[in-house]
Amino acid sequence: MTEPRDPHDTPPPGSWYTARRRVEFRDTDAAGIVHFSAYFVWMEAAEHDFLRAAGVRLVEPVPADSVAEPPLVVSWPRVSATCDYLSAVTFDDEIEIRVGVEAVGRTSVTYAFRFECRGRAVARGRVVAVRCRMRHGAAPLAVEITPEIRARLSPYMVAAEDDRPPARRRGGA
Repeated sequence: MTEPRDPHDTPPPGSWYTARRRVEFRDTDAAGIVHFSAYFVWMEAAEHDFLRAAGVRLVEPVPADSVAEPPLVVSWPRVSATCDYLSAVTFDDEIEIRVGVEAVGRTSVTYAFRFECRGRAVARGRVVAVRCRMRHGAAPLAVEITPEIRARLSPYMVAAEDDRPPARRRGGA
């Protein structure tokens, strides 16, 4: 199930969703630089903002087969998360977090994240989330991504990039 979205608000293909965030004191380490773990929190928050903007529910109630069964929900647990750090940011900097969809599989979505501060690349990340049926006391069960969800994600499909940090130049050549 998805939330209604005005069809006139559909972005052009290849679009990135952009979230903005100001670095708070709690995001920094003793040296005043953003702690590496903050990027993972920011990726999750930007992913949630993106899904809401795309009209995709984060947690979707599913009717149980019988009254005696516990309630079910469909959600998106993450199975992989990586981040490469390119440049430091500090307290009170404003960062842009761009979110794109690199791939949509049968049950999973791979998101690409690009962090920038004043036009400077700061970090690149990737998260893989799997659409799962969740039942209390049971292991998550992967479920197929619906055609409606695929359609809502499709404007944000971006080319997978080589996410290795750029090679540093050596010497004077």
